[in-house]
Amino acid sequence: QVQLVESGGGLVQAGGSLRLSCAASGRTFSRLVMGWFRQAPGKEREYTAGISWGGSLTYYGDSVKGRFTISRDNAKNTVYLQMSSLKPEDTAVYYCASGARTAQSRRTAEYDYWGQGTQVTVSS
Repeated sequence: QVQLVESGGGLVQAGGSLRLSCAASGRTFSRLVMGWFRQAPGKEREYTAGISWGGSLTYYGDSVKGRFTISRDNAKNTVYLQMSSLKPEDTAVYYCASGARTAQSRRTAEYDYWGQGTQVTVSS
């Protein structure tokens, strides 16, 4: 079992930045593939980014590529999502997920564990 707790969401103006954090417990964090998803009202949950065990491999959804950066600190059992050049369309609840077999996994069904989510709102 893995417990995931996100933090760092909030209200930001368009063009601004935010850093989300996800603290993990319950299993060896350094052996977990980690991912970030987001879900806007009335839309399906969308893949945002994924990172391999050691952090050397990262993948991004097309809508955030070049603006968002995923990273991890295995000593702190934490994964981060640095979001820059934020747009109103980035407004969503952001979820941390783990348990996928590879960092390239983009479907929600491939992830076994989920956090409760953190709200990000970008004003225009």
